[in-house]
Amino acid sequence: MKISIIGSGNVGSALGRNWLNAGHSVVFGVRNPESPKTRKALELIPDAVVKDIRGAVSGSDVIVVTTPPDAAAELVKEFGDVTGKVIIDTTNSIMKRPEPYPTAYHAFKALTINEDIVKCFNSTGFENMLNPLYKLDLPGNPELGIDMFAAGNSRRAKDVAVQLAKDCGFAECYDFGGDDKVELLEKFALSWINLAIMQGHGRTLAFKLIKRKQ
Repeated sequence: MKISIIGSGNVGSALGRNWLNAGHSVVFGVRNPESPKTRKALELIPDAVVKDIRGAVSGSDVIVVTTPPDAAAELVKEFGDVTGKVIIDTTNSIMKRPEPYPTAYHAFKALTINEDIVKCFNSTGFENMLNPLYKLDLPGNPELGIDMFAAGNSRRAKDVAVQLAKDCGFAECYDFGGDDKVELLEKFALSWINLAIMQGHGRTLAFKLIKRKQ
């Protein structure tokens, strides 16, 4: 896939590195491609392709937004034509909201003429996106992939998110529900933040959905 990652922070860098390793084409879209801050942020990918936001979006099939959520409205102005593109919103409106919308997902749905939008890659820390494999304390120390979740009404967008999650190394990307579950998925992310940071368990913890064998 041809992927544009909007933003050059920890989440975008982690996802971008894994997708490049999986054989996807990745371009980072930032407001100032020549900024030393941008290059420092992309130390994980020293040879990363970086363009301005419109240039990155124009050549992509998938737009992955990793900026603060309150930037959503301004980003839409810089995207240009997004017809036929999938937009993946990785943000969480916990500290900031893209007023008057409850989440960046809702802002993108309202401000772009595009239904192929999905909330995904928001429910864990960037460390788990960089390496979604956990060694288990079992004989042989087997590795187990953790899980990701996706919400939104677009089946097409969800299918893309599922594929990209698995290409990152996640074991599964579960359907969390439609548009009505987007805010719940952000609250699920807050549960990870609560456990990892507020309760002091550390950022190397993750969620895994298990089912009892019938």
